[in-house]
Amino acid sequence: QVQLVESGGGLVQAGGSLRLSCAASRPTFSNYVMAWFRQAPGKAREFVAGISRPGGITYYADSVKGRFTISRDNGKNTVYLQMNSLKPEDTAGYYCAFKSGLPSRTDSDFASWGQGTQVTVSS
Repeated sequence: QVQLVESGGGLVQAGGSLRLSCAASRPTFSNYVMAWFRQAPGKAREFVAGISRPGGITYYADSVKGRFTISRDNGKNTVYLQMNSLKPEDTAGYYCAFKSGLPSRTDSDFASWGQGTQVTVSS
């Protein structure tokens, strides 16, 4: 089981930026994916962005493409989500997730989850 700890959420005005971090205990898999999902009150959890290892392939939800960037620091086993041009509709709890194997956008494919960090964007 991989342990994940998120940080970096907060309150920001529309148009502002935040960077989320997800620190992972050392994975024992050679191929794996780390991703960010989000869930707003009363809504289903949705995929935001993912990054694979090896290869560093990144993939995004259409709603955040061009505004959010996922990246990783392999030495620190940490994944980041840089969020720019934030909108009120980006307000949600953001969760880091881990799966072995190939990229996926389906939350049930991910085996490990962090506790979440809240992002609130005011208009």
